[in-house]
Amino acid sequence: MSTGNGNIPEDVIETVLRHHDIVDTVGKYVHLTKQGKYMKGLCPFHSEKTPSFTVTPEKQIFHCYGCGKGGNAIKFIMEIEGYSFPEAVRMLAEDANIPVQWNAQMEHSPRNQRREDLLKAHDLTAMLYHYLLKNSDHGQPAMEYLRGRGFTDKLIDQFQIGYAPNRWDTLSQFLTKREFDLSEMEKGGLLSLRSDGSGYVDRFRDRIMFPIWDRNGKVIAFAGRIMNDGQPKYLNSPETMLFNKSRVLYNLNQAKSSIRKQNQIVLFEGYADVIQSWDAGVTNGIATMGTALTTEHLNQLKTQAEEIVICYDGDDAGQAAAMKAIPMFEQADFRVSVSILPDRMDPDEYIKTHGKERFRHQIIESAVAPTKFKLIYLKKSHILLEDGGKQRYVREATKLIAELQSPTEREVYLKDLATQFPIFDYETLKQECNEFRIALQKKKPVGDNNDNWWNNVMNEKRVTEPPNLLPAYHNAERTMLAMMLQDLDVTRYVEERLGYEFNVEDYAALAAYLYAYYAQGKEPDISRFIASLSDDRLEKIAISISMMEVPMDFNTQVLDDYIREIHKVPKQLEIKRKKEEMREAERAGDFLRAAQIASEIITLERDLK
Repeated sequence: MSTGNGNIPEDVIETVLRHHDIVDTVGKYVHLTKQGKYMKGLCPFHSEKTPSFTVTPEKQIFHCYGCGKGGNAIKFIMEIEGYSFPEAVRMLAEDANIPVQWNAQMEHSPRNQRREDLLKAHDLTAMLYHYLLKNSDHGQPAMEYLRGRGFTDKLIDQFQIGYAPNRWDTLSQFLTKREFDLSEMEKGGLLSLRSDGSGYVDRFRDRIMFPIWDRNGKVIAFAGRIMNDGQPKYLNSPETMLFNKSRVLYNLNQAKSSIRKQNQIVLFEGYADVIQSWDAGVTNGIATMGTALTTEHLNQLKTQAEEIVICYDGDDAGQAAAMKAIPMFEQADFRVSVSILPDRMDPDEYIKTHGKERFRHQIIESAVAPTKFKLIYLKKSHILLEDGGKQRYVREATKLIAELQSPTEREVYLKDLATQFPIFDYETLKQECNEFRIALQKKKPVGDNNDNWWNNVMNEKRVTEPPNLLPAYHNAERTMLAMMLQDLDVTRYVEERLGYEFNVEDYAALAAYLYAYYAQGKEPDISRFIASLSDDRLEKIAISISMMEVPMDFNTQVLDDYIREIHKVPKQLEIKRKKEEMREAERAGDFLRAAQIASEIITLERDLK
């Protein structure tokens, strides 16, 4: 039997959900901590400082109280990766080594086919560029350039580095021969449209080519580096259905096992830094795609390790970028340290100048705490040969130290400051530091999310939830559906006595789906029930209802009370309508008709009691 979800057989969907525990699936993207029977974390779908994102292992679902997103493991992969339902099922099936044998419509859906074609084209392109670098006359200058910069043959193979020749049609001809749709290849970022619109040319020409992989090791884009002084130095693939630079982290596919073993990530600025550091024994290194750090990057990194070493270039731009990155990592609860590269060097240059071992010990292992780095960075903006410069630096440094929570840390830094500048007394610095702390406390808001006060889950002053303004029947229908999601007997009892007579249309639809679900002989399973729904709105409502705390025992008296409340609504609406009719009759002077309606109203009101 198949569902409406791309004609994928139901048993495949159920097998995929059985093999993928929701905590493990979500845990690859979100750092989760246990809170009672729930797991909590920062929502990967919207920006927040306190966790409102909840995973319920017992029900195998996720739900965010902040943005409302929720569902099972399949839905999570759809949302986080931007996949269609069939694409998410296929990915999870392949991940669990479940044979994908269905020959359904989804195999040939236009979007899925385009994605498959693009992945195949990127893989072949990476192989072509790598071959041309190593085996063609065109590639010889590029090979000499790479070797001159310290890239060994082993590294070139490991990172599948290639070369795009200085021609307009090398790749376009290659893809044409393999019968790829060139317009799709242009949308996928491999080719460019000719300026006169008459055809397609290679996007990358005369560049060293670095393939970019997704976290599963599939080539999804390229970065092409020019060998001379031209611009741009790096040309990246554009954003495509495969490639989103705000999410992708270079080398995560190769580094993730080492990252998990060491519980540490080393974040570099560029591809060459990652590759040369790998050769120096730093196999837990990754880089962003030439963009600033994003929330999506942080969410991915948080699932990999708890400690981060920022190893950006030693020049002003690199140090400024590190300063911006530090608070982002600290807010995400990473243990942060920062590498100090001397003489404005980048990691690649340092390794060439001082060697691999010294790089590991002096740069990576000797990374300093964020406060120490900030103090070093601050020093550069003051002229310390002048008394005025010293005073300004010491005052700003004291203000920085005042932000530290630990009294011990504050003492260490203040003593170090007094030692560096003997003209300032330690006790005086300590007093000034305390004054700064008092000023900081006064400025501090009560919550951390003042725009959405209800999202301050962990405030010291616990706020009350927004008042529940739903009418009694509305709550009765929601509560009863929550019980039905967990109990087959409750569902049978409600079906016999209420059927489809829910007053809220969406709740009636959910009840209908539940009756059909159980009629197929299935047991209560919220995750699998959600997979049977083909409506996003109903999915969200089902998730929201399933998160309610309801009594687990079958209590017919409680159910009868709910059903009675629900049955009242049509009569209440009829009374309201009759009262309006009566007023109209009175206004028209038809008092006999008004009296008859009044009698009908009395009968209806008696039935309600």
